[in-house]
Amino acid sequence: MKKRLWIALCMIGCICISGCKNHSDDASQNESQISETTSNQKNSSEESSNEASRELFAMDTYMTVTAYGGNAQEAVDQAAVEIERLDALLSTGQSDSEVAQINENGGGNISEDVEYLLTRSLELYQDTKGKFDIAIYPVMKAWGFTDENYRVPSDEEIGELLKLTDASRIQYDVDEHSVGFQMEGMQIDFGGIAKGYTSSRVMDIYRECGIESGLVNLGGNVQVLGTKTDGSQWRIAIQSPEDENEYLGVLSTEDRAVITSGGYERYFEQDDTTYHHIINPTTGRPADNGLVSVTIVSADGTLADGLSTSLFIMGKDEAIEYWRAHSSEFDIILMDTDEVLWVSEGIAGSFESDYEVKIVEKQN
Repeated sequence: MKKRLWIALCMIGCICISGCKNHSDDASQNESQISETTSNQKNSSEESSNEASRELFAMDTYMTVTAYGGNAQEAVDQAAVEIERLDALLSTGQSDSEVAQINENGGGNISEDVEYLLTRSLELYQDTKGKFDIAIYPVMKAWGFTDENYRVPSDEEIGELLKLTDASRIQYDVDEHSVGFQMEGMQIDFGGIAKGYTSSRVMDIYRECGIESGLVNLGGNVQVLGTKTDGSQWRIAIQSPEDENEYLGVLSTEDRAVITSGGYERYFEQDDTTYHHIINPTTGRPADNGLVSVTIVSADGTLADGLSTSLFIMGKDEAIEYWRAHSSEFDIILMDTDEVLWVSEGIAGSFESDYEVKIVEKQN
């Protein structure tokens, strides 16, 4: 689960826009005295007041979808249906979901959505040198992160399970649209990428409905379409790993997904030791590479979701080098254990923070 990227500031901006409606209505009573500029402001205000928003619970988290424009309600309704459809398709916790059935039966035919996610996941597995691994599910279960029955597995147990957690042993038949496993006991989970894919699908629905301004917050996975209705950028506040009521900084952006991963999202304590849910596929244990928070900013929500976990596992130096090799695809905001923020140059001018910020530049 990617947790709480706050959007309080951008929502305040939306509320202010909606509050202008009465002023526009008053002005329309004396249309002959309205200048062209004032008329344009009125149209913008009326459009922004046509807001539709809906809250729902899916994928084990609370979500909010919001759209502005003439078809806002239709767009939001369709988005909610799509979220619930994908939840029923991808959930490992619902025994009749497609993914749960694949795990139960050791493979099977796959739908278009699952095939897309499988393809993207295997590409990320290769590109991140195994840091992103959907076959990690048996290890996640052993730690109790799938059902909250938390425990610390023994070294021997982890060693045995790691034999199953290798995405290169997933057998994907493109022609037959099917998937299988080379070893009995292997299982997959798209939890590290599903919400990002879902937010991107919501953006597709918005566009199909003619929406030019909107957002979705899938339990902290934030993706925005266009700008706010007044033409200004959305302002997205990124939660502090130390306190859910504070934030690391504020990013101004448009047409982007902003997704954060951190060990503070899901964890348990045993014998005065804290264990978080971001498992390193190499060790089978919680990643401990000097980062406490990783934010990915990208036009591709699926990519942003997968990389937020992958770069957390990599650690600062490897994560920065990975960004430099793919800087055209995404930007980064990393916080290390010394509370220093490392921000890629592409968004450094749009990010505000009271923390020490170091700009990460591309290499010539």
